[in-house]
Amino acid sequence: MDKEMEYGKDYKFIPATSIGSGVTHVVASDIISHTLQIVNICIVGSAHEWVLVDAGMPNSAEEIIAVTEERFGKGSCPKAIVLTHGHFDHVGAIIELIEHWNAPVYAHELEIRYLTGKLDYPKPDPSVEGGLVAKISAMFPNKAINIGQHVQQLPNDGTVPGMPHWKWLHTPGHTPGHISLFRENDRILIAGDAFVTVRSDSLYKVITQELEMSGPPRYFTTDWQAAWQSVKNLAALNPAIAVTGHGLPIEGELLTESLGNLANHFDEIAIPDHGIYVDKRLH
Repeated sequence: MDKEMEYGKDYKFIPATSIGSGVTHVVASDIISHTLQIVNICIVGSAHEWVLVDAGMPNSAEEIIAVTEERFGKGSCPKAIVLTHGHFDHVGAIIELIEHWNAPVYAHELEIRYLTGKLDYPKPDPSVEGGLVAKISAMFPNKAINIGQHVQQLPNDGTVPGMPHWKWLHTPGHTPGHISLFRENDRILIAGDAFVTVRSDSLYKVITQELEMSGPPRYFTTDWQAAWQSVKNLAALNPAIAVTGHGLPIEGELLTESLGNLANHFDEIAIPDHGIYVDKRLH
């Protein structure tokens, strides 16, 4: 491992999985979503030019590389790796992937401090209202990783390197620099954890991948007002298909109705009744 790059001191394999682990979903002709234990990565593009969105769970590099090589051929390298945010389950294999591909990494400017060893994320909140995953979230890594000069700020004009026709959107709340990606011509949304399609605090629902429109994972979300506004902004795009960081892809009328309902009733559906990061002024 490059000595200039390192994971946080609390970085470790998390023994959590679901029935969807290892499953690939074809979202469009040029987009697949692949589940690694409990989190999704996206691969966007063609063999000529493709981008990896997010970098999975700790120890998932070999599977990510295998999935990309099955799709594009052995030795194929991405134009870029784009991170929706830097939580451990979205950057779990980033150092190994950088070393394997030598691909540039892009993130929002407010997220880069967590990716260059400058600032740790707030600790997960095991006291938050929710299921067993929330209760055991204290074991989840929150220390900053350091990938140094390998990470760059996303362009200020909203374009996404290696992803023509896509725009990145600042969707804070879950983290300060969280982004989502949207392609207007077919209204496909890669939402990251701005909202998810599984109750991510419930162990049973995470394991079974039961489809349920939900807000961002409760135990790691620190700004609920911003998170609500981000969901409203994404609902206003009227996406046709959405791929989220956790849970199954969702599309059509079900997406429209459930995302609209989440935007309108976020305080009832998503915001927990208690927790150290809950803003009581919203109740």
